Amino acid sequence: MNRKHNSHVVVPALLAALLAGCGGSGTDNGATTVSLAPRQLADIRVVSSTTAATWNSVKFGGGGYVTGLVFHPTSPHVLYARTDIGGAYRWDQKTSSWTAITDGLGFGAAESRFHGVESLAVDPTNDQVVYMATGMYTFEGNGRLYISSDRGTTWTHVDLPFPVGGNNAGRAMGERLMVDPNLPSTLFYGSRTAGLWKSTDSGQTWAQVTSLSTATMSQEQVNAVGGSAMGVELVVYDADIRGPHKEKKHPKDAGTATQTIYAAIAPDYVAAAGLASNMVKSTDGGATWAPVATPVSGYHIPHMVRADDGMFYVVFTKGAGPGAGGPARLYKFDGTNWTLLKSEEPAQWLNFGMGGLSVSGTGATTRIALGVSNSWGNFSGQQIVQLSDDDGQTWREIEAMTPGEVAPGWVDDVEIDPSNPDHIMHIHGGGIVETWNASAATPTWNSTLNGIEETAAIAIATPPAGAPYKFINSSGDVGAWVDTDLATKPTLGPGLGWSSGNAADMAWSDPLYIASVGVVNSSGAAYGDWSGDGGKSWTSFASLPQGAQNTSGESNIVVSARNKAVWAPANSVSSYTTDNGATWIRTNLPALSSVGINRGYRLAADRRNPNKVYAYDSGGAWWNQWSDTAHFWYSTDGGHTFTESTAFKGTSPMVTAFGNTSVAVNPNVEGDIWLADGNAMYHSTDSGATWTKLTNFTSFWGTHGTWSWPEMQGATLVALGKAAPGASYPAAVYVVGVMNGQWGVYRSDDGGATWTRFNDDAHQFGGIGVMAADQNIYGRIYVSGTGRGLLYSN
Repeated sequence: MNRKHNSHVVVPALLAALLAGCGGSGTDNGATTVSLAPRQLADIRVVSSTTAATWNSVKFGGGGYVTGLVFHPTSPHVLYARTDIGGAYRWDQKTSSWTAITDGLGFGAAESRFHGVESLAVDPTNDQVVYMATGMYTFEGNGRLYISSDRGTTWTHVDLPFPVGGNNAGRAMGERLMVDPNLPSTLFYGSRTAGLWKSTDSGQTWAQVTSLSTATMSQEQVNAVGGSAMGVELVVYDADIRGPHKEKKHPKDAGTATQTIYAAIAPDYVAAAGLASNMVKSTDGGATWAPVATPVSGYHIPHMVRADDGMFYVVFTKGAGPGAGGPARLYKFDGTNWTLLKSEEPAQWLNFGMGGLSVSGTGATTRIALGVSNSWGNFSGQQIVQLSDDDGQTWREIEAMTPGEVAPGWVDDVEIDPSNPDHIMHIHGGGIVETWNASAATPTWNSTLNGIEETAAIAIATPPAGAPYKFINSSGDVGAWVDTDLATKPTLGPGLGWSSGNAADMAWSDPLYIASVGVVNSSGAAYGDWSGDGGKSWTSFASLPQGAQNTSGESNIVVSARNKAVWAPANSVSSYTTDNGATWIRTNLPALSSVGINRGYRLAADRRNPNKVYAYDSGGAWWNQWSDTAHFWYSTDGGHTFTESTAFKGTSPMVTAFGNTSVAVNPNVEGDIWLADGNAMYHSTDSGATWTKLTNFTSFWGTHGTWSWPEMQGATLVALGKAAPGASYPAAVYVVGVMNGQWGVYRSDDGGATWTRFNDDAHQFGGIGVMAADQNIYGRIYVSGTGRGLLYSN
């Protein structure tokens, strides 16, 4: 679904701010560190560990929008899934699970946007080769093409000369990227803003197909169509995609580029380029193009597929999606004539569209699987997946009111397994479902999500050692969850349905008491809930504090003791309660306001002294540095009144966005605070009265001026966990940041005197948005990747 995207790369206000237990030693055998006295922090160096931590996904199962499925046409079980913000996955038939194939892409958070996959293509003649076009939003700049010759185990990339929008609207259309089955060194790409592009060297270089159009949509034109251009929506070859090695292919076709090609053009690019039709055809390998007269105009064409006999099947839908509404039409097209097979017209409260489309077989017995989009609910007469076994003459519903998991709504890609026509899969807002008995009178559908984790965590909090749960996960779109078993989908939460959890905390002396805040997405209403039994049952706060309706992810709450909490809503005032939310009283913290992006106080409770609560204001955004500074406040009366630390301002912390900062308090020592301001680390041992700056974490500025924002933030997250046996400091300190130009997770067991890198380049996860450390197990942290759910270290 359209989860909040947590990113530590913040762009100017005009561009908006982007949000969205197995073995292992937990040791760094072979690590090399340079030991210095604690006062020599400015000279600390680090050499990465030669044995990095191992990582596993915390089980949730899906939780996000899988935007496309791509089968290899001739190799059974070679299957890929692309997602809007969480990279891509490959199916592993041996383990019946999905394997993430993009965890090592990019340079940490600086390149998290390349985990939005807009299109994916396989080489029909070589099942080892796979291509991915990546980029989260078109306004962020040009995309990348990743290329693998080992099914995504390793990648190289080239920079594309056009923008890519893996999380823009209409992201399930396509595929935009296609490999010529007769000459696989030739690829075409339908871009969102700059027309059609072609590569003749396996994606290494690209040229705009100027014979179609030289038009490029301006940002003003993109804004005029809602901020998401659709452009050239798909490319289809009039060729057997099973490749020239099949017996039915004529030998003369081998090694010769396919001559007949179709491309579908969205209404926005039709207008921008002055085209005559929203479908074009080339009969000379893309050298020239001619309009194709279509039976309807002004519609999107989300999918167009070719049967083995050369017949095309084309969906026209008024909306762009996800979950596009109608009117909608499905046609059969023989290259000249159009035959209507099915239509959807808005009626009463129903506004069904058409999304996914797949075919199998030929002639009068062609099997057609059609995804009906925007069809929410599960009731008699509902349409979710419609199936025809007679080339569209008759239809029957094969998912609604059937056993197993039913997933209506965003049915934007449907695929019939090329090796088994009874195996049909489709995507939806929470992942993938499939049936293996599509021909049955009542097929059975089940999710196929083992290994796919696409939730977007906004906050995570770990309890003291011995608590009956591992952590509390607050995530976009799926809400807040109390996790008791890393290998099992959590079941304990407020039960608010489609909601986003912004923050949660527990009483350290009584961790069964939990408070959680967020927003119910369907209504936009803020919520504040509490549990007194470790998440088994929940009660809403009797009242909400002033500003609680500012429900963005900058809102957070801390608990000092049972029934006592401080809530800091975004862009507002902070309030406290001593009676479990029956009443709320304003603190003396200054009210915050938006500076083009949302602001909020980062709150932290001192676990050794519940009367101490800390608040950090990062200043809002880098461009606010000329108007404000970052501020640190401390309270000694449970968060009722706060005093500002003037010494903190004296360390010259940088002004940056809330999402680039973090505060952690040592649970074993009163007043021992660590703070990441986005660019550097700070440490206080006296409750914030005085501070030491650790200069070994430094931002990587690249081509950016130091007055703006860095290409890679120097220090964005800090967490404190169980100490190493015999360690000189009573907690292991983990920091996400940059040392010596190398982004990663770094750990110190001696209070910051020495550091080792904790992750490696294969486990960057598109940047890390949240992090918390376990108090029971040394060496275990919980982190979020970009749209990759939660992962934990061993």
